[in-house]
Amino acid sequence: EVQLVESGGGLVQPGGSLRLSCAASGFRFSAYAMNWVRQAPGKGLEWVSGISSGSSTYYADSVRGRFTISRDNAKNTLYLQLNSLKTEDTAMYYCVKEAGILVMRTTTTHSSPGTQVTVSS
Repeated sequence: EVQLVESGGGLVQPGGSLRLSCAASGFRFSAYAMNWVRQAPGKGLEWVSGISSGSSTYYADSVRGRFTISRDNAKNTLYLQLNSLKTEDTAMYYCVKEAGILVMRTTTTHSSPGTQVTVSS
C-alpha cells in the first residue's frame, strides 16, 4: 500500500523559505517519478513540480526559479525547497506518486495528509 506523509510546512513571511519533505513507503520509491501538487483555498489541485526516477526535474512556470525538487532514494524521501515565497504560494502541499518512471504531471493524491504552507506578513 502506497503511504506518503508530508511535513515541513508552516507560516512564513513573503520572501521567506521552507523545505517540505515527503516520506514514502509501501513501494519501491527509487523506481517511480514523483510530483508535488498544491491546493489553494477554494481552488483545484495544481501540479507544482516533478522528478523522474532518473532525477530529471520539471517545474510549473509559476514556481520555476524559486522552488527546487529533489529526492533521496536511500531515505525514501522526496523534498521541495521553497524560496522567495509569495502570498499566492499559500496552499496545502501534497506529494504524488506517478505510475512509472516519467513525470506525467499527475495530480491525483493518495489520501495523504498534506502539509500547509501559509505565506503572510
